[in-house]
Amino acid sequence: MESGNAITQIFLPISLAFIMFSVGLELTVADFKRVAGQPKDFLIGALSQVIALPLVAFIILSFWTIDPVLAVGVMIVAACPGGVTSNLMTYLARGDTALSVSLTAIISVLAVLTLPLIVSFAIHHFMDAASAPELSIGRTVLGIFAITTVPVVLGMVVNRTRPAFARKFERPARIIAVVLFVVIIVGAIVAERDNVLNYFMQAGPVTLALNLAMMTLALSIATASRLGAAQRIAITLECGLQNGTLAIFVAVTLVGSQAMSIPGAIYSLLMFPTAIVYLAFVIARRAKQPAAG
Repeated sequence: MESGNAITQIFLPISLAFIMFSVGLELTVADFKRVAGQPKDFLIGALSQVIALPLVAFIILSFWTIDPVLAVGVMIVAACPGGVTSNLMTYLARGDTALSVSLTAIISVLAVLTLPLIVSFAIHHFMDAASAPELSIGRTVLGIFAITTVPVVLGMVVNRTRPAFARKFERPARIIAVVLFVVIIVGAIVAERDNVLNYFMQAGPVTLALNLAMMTLALSIATASRLGAAQRIAITLECGLQNGTLAIFVAVTLVGSQAMSIPGAIYSLLMFPTAIVYLAFVIARRAKQPAAG
């Protein structure tokens, strides 16, 4: 139990901070200027993630029978921004990586305000007063700010002041971030190993439905808005690959519920196969284009 507490109190926050630092390491002031110069791409991506994603999750949960604790966990996932995996997948798919990183970073900053509000609403809506945990909005805001915004800013500072180091460390940082991400997901599942099968039976179908619905909706919105292929890829993956580490951190450390972290862990496992299928689709479609031309 003590080792579990050590993971929760030390390893999880440090790992999440490093993951967010790696995002900031790839971000420059020029990216923000680019967002300001081409606001349409960013606004569509941001609205899809900040508004459409939690709304889709809420609609699904309204018609799906699931343990209230797990329902809150699903809403925590939906309230989280994209993560380093969305940036990596966008890069591999030859999408707009700068847009992906910008969305991850800026929505992570916005999450300081949006995430506590959505989580508080979910707790009061899905749980009864007797079982609902106490959530301090102020403490949650400070916790998310310290663990997401500060590391992103520090990464940007290193990128600006030590650009050679930032470029050299960028690839190792991505690899370390992905490894830490996997370790945290496995740790969350092991911590609830006695209930994980039951939780997976409940939360697995819901999180998969959310993932597929949101990727489809994001792609449809981006296509209807006539965005470029690279921008469509970035927005689709950004809305389909959530920051599972942040979801687990919020559930375990800020809300104080290990069970609420399970949807985040399960979502993080299921989002990789769907993203890989989408990646294969994008690559196959691109391979056919020269022949078509």
